[in-house]
Amino acid sequence: LELRELRSCALVCKLWHRVLHGDENSEVWRSLAARCLAEEALRTDILCNVPTYKGKVRAFHHAFSTNDCSRNVYIKKNGFTLHRNPIAQSTDGARTKIGFSEGRHAWEVWWEGPLGTVAVIGIATKRAAMQCQGYVALLGSDDQSWGWNLVDNNLLHNGEVNGSFPQCNNAPKYQIGERIRVILDMEDKTLAFERGYEFLGVAFRGLPKVCLYPAVSAVYGNTEVTLVYLGKPLDG
Repeated sequence: LELRELRSCALVCKLWHRVLHGDENSEVWRSLAARCLAEEALRTDILCNVPTYKGKVRAFHHAFSTNDCSRNVYIKKNGFTLHRNPIAQSTDGARTKIGFSEGRHAWEVWWEGPLGTVAVIGIATKRAAMQCQGYVALLGSDDQSWGWNLVDNNLLHNGEVNGSFPQCNNAPKYQIGERIRVILDMEDKTLAFERGYEFLGVAFRGLPKVCLYPAVSAVYGNTEVTLVYLGKPLDG
């Protein structure tokens, strides 16, 4: 059975409820992971911070959407990595398949190619544009998105710079391959970031009570960005 049918079973059968919500590495989740995940995603370290098969399946369903991104990007066969084609004078972004209007959520983002002049990670509503002309900070260019430009450490929203981030002297610049953890708290209406195991602080407060999607925007040709949903953040 597919995941949707299994969920229906869990609603009416105590046994199936225990199977799906008990052991997250059960044979059921292992089978689902083998069916929906590409071999590359299971074989490489893309999902190394997602310890269970249930978590890996969930991460796949929260990955970049192939239908909600710029025409100048495509999602690689692993299901988690965005590749931007070498198109001149264009800024291109992508949203995930699923957004959030409640709860607390965490995901990792990392660049596997040059940043270029602008490389932004953050969140966006469904109304935010995912492509525009020129090389600009697309994510954060209007009131529908919030972003952190990893190139110059600026926070962006509504077309304005909302200060530098992290808020410390001589904050280190992002290094290619470094995993950034993004934490969205829809209860407190905040967006925060971590680098490695270091909490960098809250970047945005007072987020609206609307459905918000993890998103990125990039300008450099052939750059690649990977996003992996982790689930609820681990406090402390």
